[in-house]
Amino acid sequence: MLEINSITKIFNKGTPNEKVAVQNLSLSVKDGDFVTIIGSNGAGKSTMFNAICGSFIVDEGSIILGGQDITFLPGYIRSRSIGHLFQDPMKGTAPNMTIEENLALSYLRTSGRKQFFSRISSKDKKFFREKLSLLDMGLEDRMESPVGLLSGGQRQALTLLMATLITPKILLLDEHTAALDPATAEKVLSLTAAIVEERKIACLMITHNMHSALDMGNRTIMMDSGRIVFDVSGEKRKKMTESDLLSAFKEGAGKALDNDRILLET
Repeated sequence: MLEINSITKIFNKGTPNEKVAVQNLSLSVKDGDFVTIIGSNGAGKSTMFNAICGSFIVDEGSIILGGQDITFLPGYIRSRSIGHLFQDPMKGTAPNMTIEENLALSYLRTSGRKQFFSRISSKDKKFFREKLSLLDMGLEDRMESPVGLLSGGQRQALTLLMATLITPKILLLDEHTAALDPATAEKVLSLTAAIVEERKIACLMITHNMHSALDMGNRTIMMDSGRIVFDVSGEKRKKMTESDLLSAFKEGAGKALDNDRILLET
């Protein structure tokens, strides 16, 4: 379970460039929740993710993950229990290392094991191969290939696998299919839904596609100016249309959603 309690983050405080990125933001995510997040650029979505990951320390409030207060924990410790995918498929993997080495690196980091790559056992390698085969991309037969030779979709699917190789306490997806072509994006979204459902992973997914925001997961929130302006789940969400989301945003934010990228993808 994730508990975000009244967090605030102000960048460049006291300067002409002061920016309130998130303000008095609270959010509770239960185990198994799959929350989709909609909001314009600058709404605070990625800042909220970075606060969870420990990219910076919040100015106010607290963050509790799995019953542990992680507010002041460094990011490298948090990363052992947090999966994080970015919009850029080039992030999250080491291009000059092989597929097997990338998986081993992620496995050792998240499992807490301290042996060197050379001590990855044949059992571990079989485990990697079995997991790769589930992606249905033939990567299990290319374990010795450098990751830099993979396509963007293959790299993002591999990053998803690495982030969930050891089930994380929460999975953060920051528009992780935005840079992919439509067919590949659909496949990665399908893989995402299957992995999250199978493992019952608590998941937060930022998206600019309002159809995906309503179609995936069990809950949708909308953000504006560093705060949550709408939060819907259950039967009410199932009956909502994209037009309903736009109306809800206008009511909660006090203004119409004016992000062309979101509006064009409805």
